[in-house]
Amino acid sequence: MAAEGSVLQEDDMVDHRRLGRELELFHADPLSGAGLPIWLPAGAAARHSVEEYVRELERRAGYQHVYSPPLGKRELFELSGHLGYFADDMFPVLRLSADDEFVLRPALCPHHALVYRARGRSYRELPLRIAELGGMYRSERSGVLGGLSRVRAISLNDAHNFCAVGQVGAEVAEILDLIQVAHAALGVRPAGFRLSLRGPGEKYLGDDEMWQHAENLLRDALSGLPYVEAAGEAAFYGPKIDIQILDGAGRESTISTIQLDFDKPARFDLSYTDSSGGRSRPVMVHRSLVGSMERLFAYLIEVHSGAFPAWYAPVQVQVLPVGPEQLDAAEAFRRDCVRAGLRAELVGDGSLGARVRGAAQRRVPYAAVLGAREVSSGQVALRLRDGRAVEPMAAPDALRMIAGIVAAHSVELLP
Repeated sequence: MAAEGSVLQEDDMVDHRRLGRELELFHADPLSGAGLPIWLPAGAAARHSVEEYVRELERRAGYQHVYSPPLGKRELFELSGHLGYFADDMFPVLRLSADDEFVLRPALCPHHALVYRARGRSYRELPLRIAELGGMYRSERSGVLGGLSRVRAISLNDAHNFCAVGQVGAEVAEILDLIQVAHAALGVRPAGFRLSLRGPGEKYLGDDEMWQHAENLLRDALSGLPYVEAAGEAAFYGPKIDIQILDGAGRESTISTIQLDFDKPARFDLSYTDSSGGRSRPVMVHRSLVGSMERLFAYLIEVHSGAFPAWYAPVQVQVLPVGPEQLDAAEAFRRDCVRAGLRAELVGDGSLGARVRGAAQRRVPYAAVLGAREVSSGQVALRLRDGRAVEPMAAPDALRMIAGIVAAHSVELLP
């Protein structure tokens, strides 16, 4: 992204909340409630592109996607341990009757355990990778809420990989590779790896032997990578690998995570038929490639100053006719862009200079200018949001170039 570093220097310390308002990405309304942002069309378009990319990346890696409800019976979260160990971070129980109580889920793993045990499983199916981009809810205090970085309704890119103990190392290594692929496409700049372990004074599930085994498995998976150990940062059910990022103010947070869990398979009595015909218990590996959509976009807005890579920019091409005489040709090019799968719009009012500047201010990657000379020769002149101008080229060639960059999920604006 070095080529675009100079275009938006005034936003070096940008706050994603301000830029989110200016670019109309998301909106906070008191009637919606604190920590419950509304994604506006531009933000929703960018998020949808990221969600599609992540789902396809997971599908190619052998993940099977599911849908599960955002709430469940009280008994489900008693069985999972969440109500016993995590109740302070959960919304109050919804009581419909004395024997019919529901909870807004604080995590997706209990439902995914139910997916696993929907039928009998064989060792031949392992590792079984169940993924979902689903909603979960945390009763965060109003004083800590802010923009997209701390919310109460969370859309998590989540998955649970059920595997044999002997498969854990390879599974974690493959997840780490997948995380790096996703981060490169999104323009995420990781700040380091952290091995989050148990600490004194906290409540944890499971016994010492289970924890020691899980911690050693993760240490082995991180062999050769620089990481720090963080006591007291583990999940209540197991240790984890956290991939850290830094925001514009230098504050550290977690964007991606891999967690080992021996506890949930035991609580839900999960098993599979092993190669000898007996019953064995799987390990559950919790993992998220990019974390929640909310925290991810809080980071992406800031790290890119709103100038997202073209493949998930809300508007990818803005078509600018020089005058009314080029309006028909400009509309035809806009339609060609849309047919090619691009998000394109036509802007014809105002001076050309003002429209070019407006496109750059909105962080539109490509402004396609059509004057009399371009129309007569079947060309377009591309202006990039970082100020670069591209020599006029045949309209079909320009379209192929932009579509190719988008299809490749490149962070660059030119090949």
